Amino acid sequence: MKYFNLFSDVLVTKGASRILISDLQRNISEIYPLELYDIIESLKHHSVEDLLKSYDEESQEIIHEYLDFFLEKEYGFFSQNDWDKNFLPLSYEYKENDLLSNIFIEMVDLAILHKIKSSIENLEIKHIIIFSKKNLSLDELVEIDNLFKNSPVSSIEIYSPYHSSINIDFIQNLNQNTLRFHNIVFYNCNQEPFKIIKNTFNFTLSFLNENLKISSCGKVSLDYFNTNINKVLEAINYNSCLYKKIGIDAQGNIKNCPSMCKAFGNIENTTLEEVLNKENFKKYWNITKDNIEVCKDCEFRYICTDCRAYTERIHSNEDGIDTSKPLKCGYDPYSGEWEEWSTNPLKQKAIKHYGL
Repeated sequence: MKYFNLFSDVLVTKGASRILISDLQRNISEIYPLELYDIIESLKHHSVEDLLKSYDEESQEIIHEYLDFFLEKEYGFFSQNDWDKNFLPLSYEYKENDLLSNIFIEMVDLAILHKIKSSIENLEIKHIIIFSKKNLSLDELVEIDNLFKNSPVSSIEIYSPYHSSINIDFIQNLNQNTLRFHNIVFYNCNQEPFKIIKNTFNFTLSFLNENLKISSCGKVSLDYFNTNINKVLEAINYNSCLYKKIGIDAQGNIKNCPSMCKAFGNIENTTLEEVLNKENFKKYWNITKDNIEVCKDCEFRYICTDCRAYTERIHSNEDGIDTSKPLKCGYDPYSGEWEEWSTNPLKQKAIKHYGL
């Protein structure tokens, strides 16, 4: 007897009309026909010979082609007995030991960072995302980095408006005088001021023509899908956008995300530690894509980042938690087709509600 075994780091996600096979070692995901799911499931319990008996000759040829293709893609291997079918599967358990993994700040000026610095250090937050509404000078960017030089913060991501002082000398000085920046995006830029050569700086650098706003987040696109084992395991177990994250909006309100409506206090009179201990603050942490309408039938659900700030606002669970599909998603898992989300007539009421 011959048995086919999927490698433990190959994840098969069943959608309504297709399946997604994710190679978590190579960080690659590919779409396949839904009919393949039943074959893969049958191969977990039956030998290839026994499986083929239940199909006609034409279907047997197709199955052989699929198996040859799986071998070519290195999704699995053949064994001569079923002992290999008992090899330990990949654990889908996800552990994040930090109290909070990152903080997302809508920043008007640097004063907010000085005000919450002690809380960031006490909570041992390692990653900071800053969306600046004002132009940041070289000195201000260096000050941000230096502010956290003796803290647990290991990476800082910056989104800031582009201004004419930003040139190659500006970036080189920034590269030489900072340690914690890992991604910097200058938005509202008509054209790249210079050609970016990959791996030139300690951080990734981008210039965007788009005039970003805090409401620009939440877009669902193939461009943003990520077959990263840590992100996939997080998505299987927790909310892929809000788990162990905290946000502060431009008015200093402390939220799950700066774009969400619900505030749990303000930095003027409430600490991040106090907010973290409020029970309702964590209510969205465990809402996975398997709990969200439409998303639960999508083959992309474990490589896609969720959004609870902008949803279609048509579903909620028994606890009153919004379980609607993200508003800015134009994918229909039932037809397997993409469309422009902003022109969908069924989304117009929610779009108007958010003032988008």
